Amino acid sequence: MPVEIDAIRFDERGLVPAVVQQAGTGEVLMVAYMNREALERTLQTGVTWFYSRSRQRLWQKGETSGNVQRVVQVRADCDFDTLLVEVEQTGEGACHTGQWSCFHHRLAGGEPGGGRETGAAGGKGAAGDQGRAGDAVVQELYRVIAGRKAQPVEGSYTSYLFEKGLDKILKKIGEETSEVILAAKNQDPRAFVAESADLLYHLLVAMVEMDVEPGALWEELSRRRGGGGSEDAPPGK
Repeated sequence: MPVEIDAIRFDERGLVPAVVQQAGTGEVLMVAYMNREALERTLQTGVTWFYSRSRQRLWQKGETSGNVQRVVQVRADCDFDTLLVEVEQTGEGACHTGQWSCFHHRLAGGEPGGGRETGAAGGKGAAGDQGRAGDAVVQELYRVIAGRKAQPVEGSYTSYLFEKGLDKILKKIGEETSEVILAAKNQDPRAFVAESADLLYHLLVAMVEMDVEPGALWEELSRRRGGGGSEDAPPGK
């Protein structure tokens, strides 16, 4: 149910806690605070803005690290005093320590070492992390992206791309491809994975725009692998 900013119940300091969650996987990335201006900027720009209680100023996530969070949607809880911000995390993650999520210290439950150090576009942890196969993550992200096209969300980076059209999407694919090449040239595995995830996200946006399902790619790869050709044959051969 859509609500106005005036409905949000900021505390006596003019702040509201914001839980930031990865789109597609539901993983909690961080918790920070927003004042009214930070929330307005978040909705207007499509990237997350917060209010620093220690520095007493606004700050944009990723303004120095480059690990920008693209907003998919913002929701309020039943009491309108807490926000849930669904994002597409870019770069090496949300935590200033280099971890993908700020919640990487295990107190109870789960398995030792279950946290992951880095991730992007739904996570770049080990295969099978959180019991989700890679294709399931891609399918879920595709569904989220398709939803942003069908029902545009104000402030959403994904909705912005669809609004600008295919040329803008293709331009972003070109930019992200260059970033992947640069990371590989620099022999930086972490950057390579992060940039590859960003590239995959933009490819999925193009696929939604062109009405191409991820399954079509799996079928083509399966055809090439099982069609009697060599596994190391050039693409399309």
